[in-house]
Amino acid sequence: MAETIPDLRGVARSAAYRELDEQVRLVLEGVDDSITAMATISALVHGALGFLWTGFYRVVTPGKLMRVGPYQGSLGCLEIAFGRGVCGTAAAERRTIIVDDVDQFPGHISCDARSKSEIVVPVFNGGGELIAVFDVDSEQRAEFGGDDQAGLERIVQWFKRAA
Repeated sequence: MAETIPDLRGVARSAAYRELDEQVRLVLEGVDDSITAMATISALVHGALGFLWTGFYRVVTPGKLMRVGPYQGSLGCLEIAFGRGVCGTAAAERRTIIVDDVDQFPGHISCDARSKSEIVVPVFNGGGELIAVFDVDSEQRAEFGGDDQAGLERIVQWFKRAA
């Protein structure tokens, strides 16, 4: 397989996410391993859109603790408790959170001081269990909006295939 990651930085976000969603579905066709999917999705989104950090925090103790999973970018925090920082809040509240300025988010955990804005999307399996959050950080303030939320939420629907 000679897959390449398209450079979608100059494309409207809604169109970029449609392209990425199609790539995810094609590349992961026949795959049933969530870690493989996390690694692939991280690489595709990171490579195509050029964000600072793109990756997953996996639930290891439901309702309590997540650990870093497959990602692209600088070192991530190794563990994040539910309710702590943007990732922990998104996990505890089971909803997508967009932060325009991470310095203004109460309790923000700074894994990389270059991060200025962030979007975190909860990831559910087919049984409705929270299995991870998908975290994307940018060096630009107010980088993320509704197109990013809709696109990323659509991409992580892949994980609902398995209970």
